[in-house]
Amino acid sequence: MSGTIQRMFAASFALICITLPASAQETVRIRGTIERIEGPVYVVKNRDGAELKLTVTDNPLFVAIAPSTMADIKPGMFVGSAGTMQPDGTQKAIEVHIFPESMRGTGEGHYDWDLKPQTKMTNANVEQTVAGTEGQMLSVKYKDGEKKLLVTPETVVVTYVAGNKDDLKPGTRIFVGAAKRQADGTLQTPRITYGRNGAGPAF
Repeated sequence: MSGTIQRMFAASFALICITLPASAQETVRIRGTIERIEGPVYVVKNRDGAELKLTVTDNPLFVAIAPSTMADIKPGMFVGSAGTMQPDGTQKAIEVHIFPESMRGTGEGHYDWDLKPQTKMTNANVEQTVAGTEGQMLSVKYKDGEKKLLVTPETVVVTYVAGNKDDLKPGTRIFVGAAKRQADGTLQTPRITYGRNGAGPAF
């Protein structure tokens, strides 16, 4: 990935992914599947069943999700994880995404997330990985604290790679962190994250 693309990739991701839940009148988080494409408009069926019309800004960024594994996660890497808090204070990971080095620090911290009820998002630096009876335990640190993330065999582990507009077809599953609602009711975004070959973003 060239330096220019890396900078665009990092800046665009930072702009969107650190956006915490805001007023529904301002932004909309999309998790859905492209149903059809009408010129510049992607008609998306959101996970709640709503049909949304999505367009992109000038010079949009398309980012593909690529499968990865726990073996790819090493101390010193920057990762993000959505999961549920356990009674012992650990966070059981639903998914873990590995950030490229150019995206280090994106959305850093531990905060509420809306993947499922009572989920949290933790974006942090990996300090240590330890094998346990239920899976791998990641010790991570962020600017205001630290957490232990339990990665089980059911946890989805992915990374990000540069994508292509041509990959977006009916059936493609997408994630948009903060699309802005336009006056005509459509939504607009500078960035679409998507899965290839039937896969999809877990977050």
